[in-house]
Amino acid sequence: MKNIKYLIVGIFFGIAFVKAEIISWFRIQEMFQLTSFHMYGVIGTAVMVGMISVFVIKRFNIKTFGGDAIIIEDKKFNKGQIIGGLIFGVGWAITGACPGPLFAQIGSGFGVVTITLLSAIAGTWVYGKVAGKSPDQSE
Repeated sequence: MKNIKYLIVGIFFGIAFVKAEIISWFRIQEMFQLTSFHMYGVIGTAVMVGMISVFVIKRFNIKTFGGDAIIIEDKKFNKGQIIGGLIFGVGWAITGACPGPLFAQIGSGFGVVTITLLSAIAGTWVYGKVAGKSPDQSE
């Protein structure tokens, strides 16, 4: 019951996705065909909000509600990120769904997206099984 706040925030987030039309397969196809700015505007806005938020957190030493320091570590580049990004992008283009909008799409009645959700879960499971067993990609 203590996690009900996350459910409520998730519902409002899903409503925002639906109203902004970012769960629309057609909007996603427009983005990949470079025929509409709509999705690039949404993604660009999200990136800018994230950049400003990280800047403010670091600049003013903002802490969590529990009083703990927020530590944002630098990320190390890995060649596998390019391959993973390409796989993610191809999957996004084919299915018209990425992990964020999946639940909003299902909640909007697009039941076929359940296959995409199950595929995402399977991919995460496979990654969990092979992570750490593959050779280091950072060279």
